[in-house]
Amino acid sequence: MSTMLPVLLSLLLLVGLANTQDGRYSLRFHYTGVSRPKAEVSHFQATGYLNDLAFLHYDSNGQVAKPLGPWTQVKGMMDWEKETQLQKAREDTFMETLKDIMNYYQDGGNHTLQGRFGCELRDNNYCGAFWTYIYDGQEYIKFITEIPAWFPRQTKAVFTEVKWETEDSLQRPKAYLEEECPQLLRNYLQYNKTFLDSKDPHSKLYLSTHAPSVSFTSQEGPENIRTLKFLAYNFCPGPISMYWTQTGNTVETDEWGDIVPGEDGTYHSWVTVKVPSSDTGPYFCHVQHSILAQTLTVLWNERHESQAAGTS
Repeated sequence: MSTMLPVLLSLLLLVGLANTQDGRYSLRFHYTGVSRPKAEVSHFQATGYLNDLAFLHYDSNGQVAKPLGPWTQVKGMMDWEKETQLQKAREDTFMETLKDIMNYYQDGGNHTLQGRFGCELRDNNYCGAFWTYIYDGQEYIKFITEIPAWFPRQTKAVFTEVKWETEDSLQRPKAYLEEECPQLLRNYLQYNKTFLDSKDPHSKLYLSTHAPSVSFTSQEGPENIRTLKFLAYNFCPGPISMYWTQTGNTVETDEWGDIVPGEDGTYHSWVTVKVPSSDTGPYFCHVQHSILAQTLTVLWNERHESQAAGTS
């Protein structure tokens, strides 16, 4: 078993990863595919999380799975060459699914597909899992392990359900969630559990928690439609919630960005809405994060392209 740097202990404690007094640990993966990415933006990326801290990243530009943050110092936990091949194969399958969904809707425009799946252990025993796909910000299809079955959440998702259940046994995703994923998590815990459980209050080396900084952009598009984008960045730990409102009513989201880890251990994400170009607002974006004492609300209108920084 490899020895990890003392900074890992402090990092895990500060960002909340070691909230394991009840013996709970989680492993999850977030995938994002984009049909028409902007220049220098990957059309596919995958991030792995141990609890709330990113430890693995892969994208279609580099096509290499690599460790993040303190996990760059851990030796023997993963075979990164094999992991790279696995993520390449998953990229192909994932982007094929995005193409299929676009065909079902007969829409070749700019679209985003997100996949989120993972499992949880409690006292070393399997205690839950999830697997869901989100298309253009709306839940598309999810897997129910108890049945087992894929459960469509949009009308066109019935086509995906039929295809997947025709091409593959339902026992495969069930086995992955209930057997393979927990075993993978147990393997990772051989290198992390001691540090996750440690409660050393005297440690001085740590990565500070950060409240999100935020900014707006707006872009005119075809058919007199404007896209409003709200970006949250430099926040840690990773989990964050963002949503738009107008006159007190929630506005339907056009796209949710994945929670993307940076090289410095912080994260960024975004949420967009589409509005008529003639609409001058006001619109409000709301941010909820563990470091904020209350929900951060930021105003956008045509005369005020807002920029603000979150404070606790």
